[in-house]
Amino acid sequence: MSTKSPIYSKLAPLYDTLMGDVDYESWADFIDEIIQTHHDEAVSVLELACGTGSLTLSLAELECYELTGTDQSPEMIEVAKDKATEFEVDAEFFPMDFLKFTTSKTYDVIFSVFDSVNYLKIYDDIITMLNNAHEALNEHGILIFDFSTPQNSIESVDYLNENEGDTGDFRYHRVSRYDHNERIHYNEFEIEELDTTTGKVTNTYFEQHTQRAYSLHEMLSIVEQTPYHLEAKYDGFTLNDATEKSTRVTLVLRCQKTQ
Repeated sequence: MSTKSPIYSKLAPLYDTLMGDVDYESWADFIDEIIQTHHDEAVSVLELACGTGSLTLSLAELECYELTGTDQSPEMIEVAKDKATEFEVDAEFFPMDFLKFTTSKTYDVIFSVFDSVNYLKIYDDIITMLNNAHEALNEHGILIFDFSTPQNSIESVDYLNENEGDTGDFRYHRVSRYDHNERIHYNEFEIEELDTTTGKVTNTYFEQHTQRAYSLHEMLSIVEQTPYHLEAKYDGFTLNDATEKSTRVTLVLRCQKTQ
């Protein structure tokens, strides 16, 4: 019988295997290009929902930012800290729910990628996240975040379904499905913990991840309810203008605290 676990708890040791095909260096270059385009004097950078810290650590290779990574999952943060120590990277990591900011610092740039915002399935939660980030930004700082659209789920669900991975200590099997009516994408993971000597399964866990797909129009209507100025809407990993046909959209919002 599987034990149901909080998301990204038992999956944490497997996360880098799960994300093995992601080119974090190119993604870091894209984030850097956005920062240099919209706030080239930025120094302090905070990542929300950083996972195991791979993108923050890739940005550190550019040696031009003071970097902090946060994630709701303490287990993911522990992996990120271990990687920072292993690679001797000067970046700070600590657990934090982006719906409940606990940082006393302010930042020039805050970013969140890989559809982390899609985990927020109601408008009010997105507005809360955006407002929290606004409070944590310096005047004229920028918030960068991406989200996936219904088209992305339609195109990716078959590729993601029946996906498997193994680290020797753990293995996972993922079932992926998309509800077109509710626009909810389900990723369900069965995670097996293995005895490294015998290879036998010692524990089995289950995590269900649910994300809501948002259209560009929907997300822009949410942003309009916040204090930000919309700087840009980018299609995928380019600086081309996003459209309703985009599968992934990256928004750049400017913090405005004074009238």
